[in-house]
Amino acid sequence: MAVRIDQTDRKILIELQRDAGRSLDEIAKAVGSSKTPVWNRIRKLREAGVIGPQRVTVDPEALGFEACFFVLVRTSEHDLEWEQKFLEAVSKRPEVLEAHRLAGEIDYILKVRVSNARAYDTFYQALISEVKIHNVTALLSMQEIKATTELPI
Repeated sequence: MAVRIDQTDRKILIELQRDAGRSLDEIAKAVGSSKTPVWNRIRKLREAGVIGPQRVTVDPEALGFEACFFVLVRTSEHDLEWEQKFLEAVSKRPEVLEAHRLAGEIDYILKVRVSNARAYDTFYQALISEVKIHNVTALLSMQEIKATTELPI
């Protein structure tokens, strides 16, 4: 369902992306409106599915998840049964923060957050024991330069 989003809705979405934990009064002030109309717009955007669940951003390194790997997966299997098994295996692994099916030479890319290389190997061994994979390449991120969930609205 397409929802019409006007300039005020865009301002509200920008403010919510920056910090959804602020009070409704603060958000209303930032967008140049009053509390009730802003609340009604937020409710409308939630009901339309434009705004999903609110979450807290946690610093992974503060919790000991110091290693971020991008895992490139190539498979020689392209049938539905293999794909379902792979998706199930990836979905149940808490280390996998993101998973994408790609066009091109690489079939899938996973963003995996673990404490260290040994923890990554444990993840890798568990994954390949559950599903047959033709080739896996793991790339260790040396530095996160930019990470955001804010869309350029």
